[in-house]
Amino acid sequence: MNISALFIRRRVLTIVLTLGLVVYGIFAFLRLPVALLPSVDFPTVVVAASLPGASPQTMASSVATPLEKQFSAIPGLASMSSTSSQGSSRIILQFDLSQNIDVATQNVQNAVTQAAHLLPPGLPSLPLVRQINPSAAPIEFIALSAPQMPIYRLNQYAVDRVVPALSGIPGVAQVQVFGEQNYAVRIHAIPFSMAARGISLQTLSQAIGSHNVNLPQGTLLGEARNYAVNVHGQLDDAEAFREMPVLQSQGTVIPLADVATVQDGVDNDQIASWLGPQRALILAVVRQPDADTVAISTAIQKRLPDLAASLPGGAQMKVIYDKADYIRSAVQETEFTLLLASILVAAVLWLFLRRGSPTLIGALAIPTSILGTFAVMSVLGYTLNTLTLLALTLAVGFVVDDAVVMLENISRHEEMGEDPETAAFRGSEEIGFTVVSMTLSLAVVFLPFLLMGGIIGRLFREFGVTIAVVILLSGLVSLTLTPMLCARYLQVKHDAASAFERWFLRLRDRYGQSLRWTLAHRGWVYGVAGLSFAAMIGLFLILPKGFIPSDDSGMIMGNLQYPEGISFAELSRQQQAIAAVVEKNPAVMSVLSSAGQGAGAFGSANTGRLIIRLKPLGQRPAGTMVIQQLRRSVERFRGVQVSFMMPPAIQMGPISSQSSYQYVLQSENQGSLDAAVPKFVEALRAAPGFQSVTSDLQLADPQIDVKILQKRAQALGVTPQVIEQALNFAFGGTQVGTIYAATNQYSVILDLARRFQQNLSALDNILLPGNGGLVPLSSVTQASYGVGPLSISHYNGIPSVTVSYNLAPGMALGSASTTIQKLASEILPADVQGTAGGTAAAFQQSSGGLPLLLLATVALIYAILAILYEDFVHPLTILTALPLAGFGALLALWIFGKELDLFSFVGIIMLVGLVKKNGIIMVDFAVHRRRAGADPVTAMVDACLTRFRPIMMTNLAAVLGILPIAIGFGAGAESRVPLGVAVAGGIVVSQFLTLYVTPAFYVLFENLRRPRRAARPALAEGG
Repeated sequence: MNISALFIRRRVLTIVLTLGLVVYGIFAFLRLPVALLPSVDFPTVVVAASLPGASPQTMASSVATPLEKQFSAIPGLASMSSTSSQGSSRIILQFDLSQNIDVATQNVQNAVTQAAHLLPPGLPSLPLVRQINPSAAPIEFIALSAPQMPIYRLNQYAVDRVVPALSGIPGVAQVQVFGEQNYAVRIHAIPFSMAARGISLQTLSQAIGSHNVNLPQGTLLGEARNYAVNVHGQLDDAEAFREMPVLQSQGTVIPLADVATVQDGVDNDQIASWLGPQRALILAVVRQPDADTVAISTAIQKRLPDLAASLPGGAQMKVIYDKADYIRSAVQETEFTLLLASILVAAVLWLFLRRGSPTLIGALAIPTSILGTFAVMSVLGYTLNTLTLLALTLAVGFVVDDAVVMLENISRHEEMGEDPETAAFRGSEEIGFTVVSMTLSLAVVFLPFLLMGGIIGRLFREFGVTIAVVILLSGLVSLTLTPMLCARYLQVKHDAASAFERWFLRLRDRYGQSLRWTLAHRGWVYGVAGLSFAAMIGLFLILPKGFIPSDDSGMIMGNLQYPEGISFAELSRQQQAIAAVVEKNPAVMSVLSSAGQGAGAFGSANTGRLIIRLKPLGQRPAGTMVIQQLRRSVERFRGVQVSFMMPPAIQMGPISSQSSYQYVLQSENQGSLDAAVPKFVEALRAAPGFQSVTSDLQLADPQIDVKILQKRAQALGVTPQVIEQALNFAFGGTQVGTIYAATNQYSVILDLARRFQQNLSALDNILLPGNGGLVPLSSVTQASYGVGPLSISHYNGIPSVTVSYNLAPGMALGSASTTIQKLASEILPADVQGTAGGTAAAFQQSSGGLPLLLLATVALIYAILAILYEDFVHPLTILTALPLAGFGALLALWIFGKELDLFSFVGIIMLVGLVKKNGIIMVDFAVHRRRAGADPVTAMVDACLTRFRPIMMTNLAAVLGILPIAIGFGAGAESRVPLGVAVAGGIVVSQFLTLYVTPAFYVLFENLRRPRRAARPALAEGG
């Protein structure tokens, strides 16, 4: 059966189908959304609860724990982590990737409602439930600054004008405001003024509540007309509150300003953000899943000029970081690599064919297959990202294989004297099965990518499908378009006088001589194959193991952890000093800085963050080198733990992690856990290759322990509720009222004036309502200094501590994981368990899954070849090249100092499909010669010499096609290079050795089968 016959006869049909595919592919390419990587959406829900003034212990026991018990019964919950700090709890619920995020969010909301009666009665509102995507890091940072304007006015403009304008852009999920400073009226009570007038904090709170009201008044119903009754009982600003009447104990009325300082301020004055030395607001734009980052960036750039023109006086708006710049650069570099690889492959065809028509016929397989793949990608809803473009670039080296094999065989028939059409019919019929075998066995390599679960499966699914589609299309082109064009336009006459042709013929003759000698001394070949297999195992064991390389995107994140109990003023001073040092680095373009709890959407009250924009790649060293420079420059800041890291392409760890990798320690015994963590952290810091080792265990937060003298309090009529309420009013920054504006709501916040909050004596100034009047707090309590935890963490409902760390240059994640496991077994007690978290956990999972994927791929290829050949032995002959390819790939990684990471392992899986094509070309022809009566040696020698030209053409095309990837240049090269090096090394080594190894094993297997074949006729005769 000749598959190509119909298309050779029906030229117009073939041309129309091909043009239709190409034209649709061009339009699809122009419309495909652009992204850095395929979308990987983690179904994640965050529950946030607030109880101002509550200690971390109170938040953990009364808020986090009841919620965690409710959440643990939700179906599909993969992990649950919580952090409780002063006045707040945050619970992160991560669900299985198969879970629908909307259903999961509704289940969480229902669980919160069911747990409402278990939560403290003073909780201002039910915990807030929202869905997030940890992998969707902000794609753009915009700074707003106005030196001459109060920060709350700038904040109001940002929230009212800029955030809605940016949020309305298609594809934008949300716009976060780091360092948000909402307007509030701050009432700072003066204790001695209140004491002189017999006024308690409770009295102030009640007065504020009764004078700042906004209640419905109803309607006056007249005979002919109704009138809405409107009373303006609300106080709108600090000036109005200053005149608010407060009743003294003597029964007279005084203005609030007599007992308190009333100011226009902000609701949270313990956070701040800066652009360089100037106070600023940082707007972080987060995209929706599957949204086009580049399209969003373009829309933002169009909208910003209008927003900037409407800024209030003196305000400035500046884009600090735009991820689309890196994506554009990475995609453009990959597209250039694709173009360069195509040119090199076409040059190979010209080198061997020496004429325009056959070169053009063979090279047409590249654009036709690639454009057709764009059409399929559009139908499947894929994006034009670095992985799908990498798949196409890798495919360039072997999409011409099928066309070359078809073209060369038709050319051979034409050289034998046949006319082009007859040569096309006979050549395509003769080689059609080989093309089908090569195509299907190569495409099936990527089928297991569709079956991979977890993050890795989601990440590489588009990669696997894209490369499988381009392979199948290349096979289709070689069976349809190529033979049709050969029948009409192929005119091949190898010029024996050309220098290259003479050199090639001599090379083929010498190969034939060496092959005959090799087949006569096959023991040497088997020995080399055995040594290669042993060397492959050895290289696999000694090569450092990595995961996903960090791409140099032009941004570095800095996370800072200050000593517990540090004041916000001192934290701000040190934060700005460190930012100034960082900004002096010649590789740094600008620095955004945030400090305090909630600034930058993370952390505790003693944390800070730096967002560092680097200069373009050509004007600075690599990002990893810049990080080491920055680490050395900030070492002089004692007591501050600073961690610098390049943001990962996919966030797999905690949203607020201090460093790139995490290790989670858990124990039901909190004391045992607290004792083990410092020892483990110190051991990890002392181990070579680890940097920025920190933990979220902070037990030395200064605190005041207040003990209630129960009998004395009871005698004076003071209840514990009154005591805790007064302390909350004094030091908790309690919201005691709300101002309702036309478009916003603003808080009224009560506390003591700051000069009365500085030490233990501040408690002596608090008066409590009792039976006989006001009672000093000191008369019913005892206060002392103490320490306590800054935050309390749980993982799956069990007390936990997360240890975060970075790796020094040259330290592989596999080696680090081994070191951590060794230290954990030596240091941790029996009741403390340790597990890898985030990226480290994903690495451990992939370490076990990828080898199984490789074995499944080999088994699948064997099955396909066995079915195609209707034989169990020929597939084994073809697959003898696999250990050679593995040896070559690992050897190349070792020589060039690369890790065996996720991308290079994917390259090795690809090699399983690539390197067997030599074997298919040889074995397929040898099978035909054996059927004609040739002995195994003669059949294989004839096969190798006859197919030597297509073998060399396809090998050289594959090597040159992968070369631009292996060399690696431009944005995103960090991920491409390991894959390219592995594939190039595997092809170079295996394609050379298979010229001898595959024939030797073919002869071996045929000789082993010959006695059985000879025995069958004898048995028949005897029967």
